[in-house]
Amino acid sequence: MLARGALGAGRLLLRSPRRAVSSMSALPFNTVVLFVPQQEAWVVERMGRFHRILDPGLNFLIPVLDKICYVQSLKEIVIDVPEQSAVTLDNVTLQIDGVLYLRIMDPYKASYGVEDPEYAVTQLAQTTMRSELGKISLDKVFRERESLNAGIVDAINQAADDWGIQCLRYEIKNIHVPPRVKESMQMQVEAERRKRATVLESEGTRESAINVAEGHKQAQILASEAQKAEQINKASGEASAILVRAKAKAEAIELLAAALTKHNGNAAASLSVAEQYVNAFSHLAKDTNTILLPANTGDITSMVTQALGIYGALTKPHAVKAPEATLPASDVPEPPSQELPESQQRQAS
Repeated sequence: MLARGALGAGRLLLRSPRRAVSSMSALPFNTVVLFVPQQEAWVVERMGRFHRILDPGLNFLIPVLDKICYVQSLKEIVIDVPEQSAVTLDNVTLQIDGVLYLRIMDPYKASYGVEDPEYAVTQLAQTTMRSELGKISLDKVFRERESLNAGIVDAINQAADDWGIQCLRYEIKNIHVPPRVKESMQMQVEAERRKRATVLESEGTRESAINVAEGHKQAQILASEAQKAEQINKASGEASAILVRAKAKAEAIELLAAALTKHNGNAAASLSVAEQYVNAFSHLAKDTNTILLPANTGDITSMVTQALGIYGALTKPHAVKAPEATLPASDVPEPPSQELPESQQRQAS
C-alpha cells in the first residue's frame, strides 16, 4: 500500500518535480523496504545530501537518515507551448503555438540543475521559436516548417543539456495570420493560380500547333511518297505497255509481210490502201475549219493509182533480189493537175 501511494505521489509531481519542503506528505515515505515502479527514478538524500538514485524494483533505505526528495519520470513527456506572438523577417506578426516532446535523461541534473524543468523548457521553446521565426519571411514559414522545428529542437537541446533533459521533437500546431495579411495571401494564391492556368493554356496551344504542324508534315510526306509510287507505277506500266505494243506491232508486221508474199497479196494491199484513203476523206472538216485538198480531189482512181505506185516502189527492192534502184521522179505518174474554181478555193480556205 505504501508503494502504491508513493507511485501516485510521484505521478502528481511529474509536471513540476521539485524539492519537497512544504509538501512533505506528497513524496513517498521511507519505509525501509521500497518498490520503485518501472520508468521512474527516485532521488534519495542522506542527511540532506544527495546519496543515490533508486532503480526500479526492490530497494532498502535507512530510516531517519535517508529521505526521498525527488521523483522523476523517465517516460516521454508532452508539453503544450502556449500561444505567443512572433514577428517574421518581413515584419508580419504571427500568433503561433506548438507541442514539445522531451525526456529526462539524467535524473540528478533534472533535480539539481533547474528548479522547474517544465517551466524552463517551455520558456526556452517560446524564446527560441520567436528567434527562429525572425530569421525567415512569412512565405517560408509555411514551406519550411520542418526546418523551423529542427532549428528549435537543436537550440533547446544545447541549453537543456545542463538540465539532464533531451528535446525529442517540436511541432508547430497553429499559425494565426492577421486578417489583412490573410487577404493578401489569398489574392497572391489566386494570382498564382491564374498565372499557372495561363501558362498551361499557352502550353496547350503550343502543343496543339506543334501537333497540327507535325500532322501536316507527315501528310505531305505521305502524299509525296504516294505520288512518287504512283509515278513509278505509271512509268512502269507505260514502259510495259510500250513493250507490249512494240511486240504486237512487230508480230503484225511479220504477219503482214508473210501475207504480202502470198498469192494475190498485192491486190489485198491495194484494197487496204483504197479503204484507208476513203476513210481519211470521211474525217475531213470535223476538227478544224481549215482544209488542204489536192488539186485532183475528185479523181479517186488517179490517187489510188499514185498510192499503189508508191507502194510498188517501196516493195520492189524487197521483191526483186537485185541492187537497189530508185525510180526517177519522172517515172512516177503524176496525177493531172486540176485547178478548182475561185469559189471552191475560197470555201476550202
